[in-house]
Amino acid sequence: MKKTLTTLTLAAGLLAGVPAMADLVMPSLSYRTGPYAANGIPFADAYADYFTLLNERDGGIGGEKIKLVECETGYNTEKGVECYESTKGTGALLYQPLSTGITYQLIPKVTADGIPMLTSGLGRTSAADGKVFKWVFNFPANYWDGASIMVKYLLSENNDSLKGKKIALLYHNSAYGKEPIRTLQDLSKKYGFKLSLIPIDAPGQEQKSQWLQVRRERPDYVLFWGWGVMNPVAIQEAANIRFPMDHFIGIWWSGSENDVKPAGAGANGYKALTFSGVGDGFPIYGDLKKYVYDAGKAAGAGDQHGTILYNRGLYAAMLTAEAAKKAQELSGHARITPAEMRDGMEALNVTEDLMAKDGMPKFGPAFQVTCANHGGSGQAQVMQWDAKAAKWNVITDWIQSDSSVIQPLIDADAAAFAKENNITPRDCK
Repeated sequence: MKKTLTTLTLAAGLLAGVPAMADLVMPSLSYRTGPYAANGIPFADAYADYFTLLNERDGGIGGEKIKLVECETGYNTEKGVECYESTKGTGALLYQPLSTGITYQLIPKVTADGIPMLTSGLGRTSAADGKVFKWVFNFPANYWDGASIMVKYLLSENNDSLKGKKIALLYHNSAYGKEPIRTLQDLSKKYGFKLSLIPIDAPGQEQKSQWLQVRRERPDYVLFWGWGVMNPVAIQEAANIRFPMDHFIGIWWSGSENDVKPAGAGANGYKALTFSGVGDGFPIYGDLKKYVYDAGKAAGAGDQHGTILYNRGLYAAMLTAEAAKKAQELSGHARITPAEMRDGMEALNVTEDLMAKDGMPKFGPAFQVTCANHGGSGQAQVMQWDAKAAKWNVITDWIQSDSSVIQPLIDADAAAFAKENNITPRDCK
C-alpha cells in the first residue's frame, strides 16, 4: 500500500506539472480496478517490480534511474487515452497499454507525437509491418500468430488433418476478440474445418446462451479469446456441460491462475498459449527477493510472484529495459529521447544469451526486430493446467505460426491503413 500510494503521489505531482525526478520515464497504463483488475494487477505489479530491481541493484539503466508513472485506466479506452495525454509530457519513453481498444486509439497519437508503443501479443496485428507503423511494435507474437499456432497445434493432435472437424471461436465481443476471425476463416478454408463464431458481450459474467450453443453444435474444439471475469466464467460453464477441457484452448490472455482456479478440479486439462515464462524457477526471482520483496519495495500486495500474468509483466519490462540499453548504445549517451528509444527497439535482438544474462533463461522466444519486422518471431508454446498440483505445465516446444497465411494478411491490412492515413511506407532496404 505504501508503494502504491507513493507511486500515485508521484504521478499526481507529474500531472500537476512538477518536473520528473527520473531521467528515464516509463508510464504504466494500469488497471487495478473494475472487472479486469484481477488480470491487470499482477502485470502492473511485475512491471513496477522489475524497474525497482534495476534501480536498486544496478542503479537504473546506464546509470540513469527509471521512474514509473502509473495511471489508472480501468481498462476503459477513453480513460486510457486520457492517461496517455496526461503523461506524455513527463518525458515518457514508451507506452504499453495492455488493451487492444486503447492501442487502436493511441496508434495515431504516438505516431504524431513521436513516442514508441509496445503491444506484445495484443493490439493491431498489422503493426508488425514496420514500414507502415514506424512507432508501434508488437513483438514477439500477435493475435494472428496465436490463431495460426492454435490450428497448427490441433493439426499435430489430429494426424495433420482437420478436415470435417468443427471448431468454435468463443470471443470477447470487441476489437480484441475479433482480431483472430479473419485468420481463422482463411485457415478453415485451407484445412477444411468448419468454423463457428460465438461472441460474448463484456464483461461476460453471463454466458448461458453461448454454452447452450456449444452444447447444441458439439464442436470438436473451442478456441477462446477472453479477458477478465469472462475467463473463469467460461471455464466454469465448460465444466458444467462437461466439455472436454483438453479440447478447450485459450489465447495467452485467457490462461492465468485467476482463470482456472475458481473452477477447481473442473478446470483440469484446460490449455492456453503463452509467449512468456511459466513459474518462478528463474534466477531473476532470487534478485527480486533480495532487492525488492525483502526490502519492502514490492508493488501491490506481493502475492502474485510466479503467476502467469506477473511473469508477463516481468517480460514486458525486460524487453523495455533491453531496448533502452540498445538506445543508449546507439545514441552514445544514457539520457535518451523517445526517438532514440524507438531506434533501440528497432535494433533489439533478444537472444538466448541475453535472456540468460537477465536471469530469465528461455523465458520467451529468441527474436530480432528490424525496420520491416516489428512483430518478432511469431512463436508461442501451449501450456496445460494441472488442477491437482495447481500449476501450469508447458507441453510443447515453441510453435512457429504459418507465415504463408499471416504475412499476406498483415501486408494487406497495413497497406489499407497506409492508404487511409496518407502514409508513405518506409523503404527498409
